[in-house]
Amino acid sequence: MALRAAGRRSLVDTVVEQLRAQLAEGEWKVGDRVPTEHALAEQLQVGRNTVREAVRVLVHAGMLQSRQGEGTFVVSTTDPAEVMWGVRRAGIRDVLELRIALEAEGARLAALRHSPDDLRRMRAALESLEAFGHAGERPADGHHELHAAHDLEFHTAVVESAHNAALSATYGWFSSSVRDSLVASLGDREVPSIVPADHRALVDAIASGDPAAAEAAARALLEAPKRAVEALLATG
Repeated sequence: MALRAAGRRSLVDTVVEQLRAQLAEGEWKVGDRVPTEHALAEQLQVGRNTVREAVRVLVHAGMLQSRQGEGTFVVSTTDPAEVMWGVRRAGIRDVLELRIALEAEGARLAALRHSPDDLRRMRAALESLEAFGHAGERPADGHHELHAAHDLEFHTAVVESAHNAALSATYGWFSSSVRDSLVASLGDREVPSIVPADHRALVDAIASGDPAAAEAAARALLEAPKRAVEALLATG
């Protein structure tokens, strides 16, 4: 199967796209060994160096794995970058629902595993957040991104206090969507403003060592904005 003309695009990028499509379509399943560089070069009618570079890209993306002396094997048929872009394209309600899932579990684990340094980090982030004003007040125009950054730092501190590497990594790449949704919410007066008292209640619940209370506090903190977004969507 020869590749279509690459035009102005990089030939390596074109090969990466073709191989990614073949993986997604199930031409090779997880655990399968993909054809050799020579076979792929003949199939796609490109040079072996081009195939080698394309395979390296997919190895780096976590879709393929090269084993010395054995060949290259499929470890995933889904490109993590596509998953990330899917999250980036999600609406505010979708982001809030995923935030609740991640942050509630993060808070529950944080109540069980936090250290004194974790609590200090959460409280420092909360002090920065509180510097923007009291409940019901919104940051001045032009300060939305800074306000969102302080709020995100607080929630990141909570999640990382769970000391779960997978959870922290997932929240890390999800954080850009969280930041975007926060900035959008701060500019919409139909969505409740950030309430520092709710954040302090979450810190207190984590500090108490009560996982059920911490999880409930994390859910309660995001429930009001979720209801507001749902109401806005219902009214069009």
